[in-house]
Amino acid sequence: MNGLKASLGEIRDAAAGVGQGKAGVEALLCVPATLLALAADAVHGSALKIGGETCHPAESGAHTGDISAEMLADAGASHVIVGHSERRTDHGETNEIVAAQAEAALRAGLTPIICIGESLDQRKAGETLDFVASQIAGSIPDGAEADQIVLAYEPIWAIGTGEVASPAQIDEVHTAIRARLADRFGADAASRIPLLYGGSMKPGNAAEILDVADVNGGLIGGASLKAEDFLAIYAQAK
Repeated sequence: MNGLKASLGEIRDAAAGVGQGKAGVEALLCVPATLLALAADAVHGSALKIGGETCHPAESGAHTGDISAEMLADAGASHVIVGHSERRTDHGETNEIVAAQAEAALRAGLTPIICIGESLDQRKAGETLDFVASQIAGSIPDGAEADQIVLAYEPIWAIGTGEVASPAQIDEVHTAIRARLADRFGADAASRIPLLYGGSMKPGNAAEILDVADVNGGLIGGASLKAEDFLAIYAQAK
């Protein structure tokens, strides 16, 4: 919940920095619904894409204040985040709801970025891998194809705290995620699903994290609010 019209300058700067992009790397800013159409106009002509931060499972109807995936697509989005830990916590979004949101995204032609991740208590209790596996099983909709989705691992204890999972911790979880995806989609298809790390990635630690096997990118939080920081991370992506 960040961003007013004054933020469009940062978005334009980010688009200018991304320019026509670089081979094998995608760049995306997921913005508040109030800025989505304006942001889509601001990045026009660049390789920078615009996405939404959540969506309702329904296409339309009596859901005052909610945003459908079709509305996001109509405003210029190509992606939408679903199941972010803050949505799961603040709004009680269950795996079943997240799967329905992801299905709605696919219905509207959007790419869902499906978020999973454990709390500090779950990590301390040694439940991380089992919990993440249950989220994968419950949050990816039936019928989804491997090339239609993106997964983001966001350890809740490392979001907005300045704490970052160690490369070994990230490697353990991302390897387990890839194995679960291979069980569901087959090894070849699963290898093509982008796995993002989303726990306080910033310019100073991005290179180390992006060098971890099975980390294909970042779900950037606070560092995405300033074009300079966002572009510094983008420059390190391969």
